[in-house]
Amino acid sequence: MSDDRTPVTGPIPIYVETTPAAVVLDMAALTRLVVGDVLDALLHPEDTTAWDRLHELADGPAVSDDRLPYEELVAQLAAAASSKVPLYGTKALELAEHLTQAAGPKPVPNQVRRAS
Repeated sequence: MSDDRTPVTGPIPIYVETTPAAVVLDMAALTRLVVGDVLDALLHPEDTTAWDRLHELADGPAVSDDRLPYEELVAQLAAAASSKVPLYGTKALELAEHLTQAAGPKPVPNQVRRAS
């Protein structure tokens, strides 16, 4: 597993981590950007549609079989949120290098030989 915490820098830093089963892209800065976009959509001074829909959901019954209003609000907020990570210059190659190192073959400890 990699302990390298050097991010692929840019407007959204991307950290590449490895676990025994996966390569993990840590994009906490993207999460913060998305949360900011969602708050902007909810608090927009001229278009209060998202805010109104949120309150309609909150004022509705505690348990509802009709998930459509919830799903519609999710779709509206997702459409307003950031989803792309720009990588300028050589940053895409840098990310590819980090991923290649993280996902590439790893040495396996020598197996114990059995006597035949």
